[in-house]
Amino acid sequence: MKQCTLNDSFKVHGKGLHTGLMIDAEFCPAPEGHGYKIQRTDLEGEPVIDAVAENVIATQRGTVVAKGDIKISTIEHALAALYAAGIDNCLIKVNAPEIPILDGSAKEYCEKIAQVGVKEQAMEKDYYIVRQKIEVRDEATGASLVVLPDDDFSIDAMIDFDSPVLNNQYATLDNLAEFPKEIAASRTFVFVREVEPLVKNNLIKGGDLDNAIVIYDSPMEQNELDRLADLMGVPHKNVNEFGYINNIPLTCDNEPARHKLLDVLGDIALIGRPLKGKIIATRPGHSLNTVFSKKIRKEIKRQDVQAPLYNPSAEPVMDVNRIRELLPHRYPFLLVDKVIEVGDSHIVGLKNVSGNEPFFQGHFPQEPVMPGVLQVEAMAQTGGLLVLSTVDDPEKYSTYFMKIDNVKFRNKVVPGDTLLFHVSFMTPLRRGCAVMKGYAFVGDKIVTECEFMAQVIKNK
Repeated sequence: MKQCTLNDSFKVHGKGLHTGLMIDAEFCPAPEGHGYKIQRTDLEGEPVIDAVAENVIATQRGTVVAKGDIKISTIEHALAALYAAGIDNCLIKVNAPEIPILDGSAKEYCEKIAQVGVKEQAMEKDYYIVRQKIEVRDEATGASLVVLPDDDFSIDAMIDFDSPVLNNQYATLDNLAEFPKEIAASRTFVFVREVEPLVKNNLIKGGDLDNAIVIYDSPMEQNELDRLADLMGVPHKNVNEFGYINNIPLTCDNEPARHKLLDVLGDIALIGRPLKGKIIATRPGHSLNTVFSKKIRKEIKRQDVQAPLYNPSAEPVMDVNRIRELLPHRYPFLLVDKVIEVGDSHIVGLKNVSGNEPFFQGHFPQEPVMPGVLQVEAMAQTGGLLVLSTVDDPEKYSTYFMKIDNVKFRNKVVPGDTLLFHVSFMTPLRRGCAVMKGYAFVGDKIVTECEFMAQVIKNK
């Protein structure tokens, strides 16, 4: 899968939920590896903020990211639409401290993305693959977010409020392709009893009965309702019974639950990588969602690349016989048993480390440890197979190493280990020369890494 960006720019115009300002936002294509960035065009120097989890500074009634004193809020609906469309790289230009609320949903963003289209880029997507159960929990509220390993991405969201109008609801998204039709039009919601505290906290200045679902579930005199309407600057509305009092009817019975799912998706986008896993969100909110995204971001920073997935039952891309056709190495120096994955710019090879390896006789008899130099050699052989995959008739070429840099040995490799090598191009192949980055893994841990340069030369 390749990274994607917008095929062209698009603009939206609307009111800010919290500021009440009329705001313009432009969504622009961005280069590979750019991610989501937001530019404040209304400020001197037009500063740019990375839309990533560690930049989140507030989560009350929306997700707020900041860089120093520069802030931008209510970003989750736009990010959810970009994420669901498979867009990895986008620059959002906005002339205010928040993104327009529009109708309180992600519908218009999805419509505009569909109009301009999505453009595939050359760089491969860098997924974060969930390998084991991850859980974050708020003991005070009972809210939790659990992510389980899965081959794809899906979300189940469950909400629970102490309300005679909105109590228990459930929503699910099994495929991101369903987002525009099933989830995008679901609007944000607020209880009437919450309005005055929010206004006193300098929030929802731009809220009205058109850009939010408003829930009346607690007895209130009409004159009090009128006072709240005046406080919000919206027309008076007579309310005789509990229920939803917004101008536009619900799009579906569980629209609030679907909107909470939308918010989860927008906050998950702050990981900065597409995720493969199944999310089960119970009573989710922006605070809990971003705690999870921050946790994943820390893991990504700790380890630049995830260990490749290995299924021993799967058919290899190259078995040892094919490897022997391409590489000149033979026993005891052929150090790649099979190749399990080949992309345009990366390869994954494997070596099963046996106690019968000849080097263990001297390194070391009483404590067998695979020499680090042979781990680098094994990565180099894997990289050689990657370079050969770029030429026609690869059997007629050989790969020779020219330079090795930044070698790090992090953990021992011993008999019984299965070494996985992930090697990728750092720069495009030029004049037969390739600069590559290699990692060797045992399980989920990096044991060795290095950078190297190689040249492919036609055999005489």
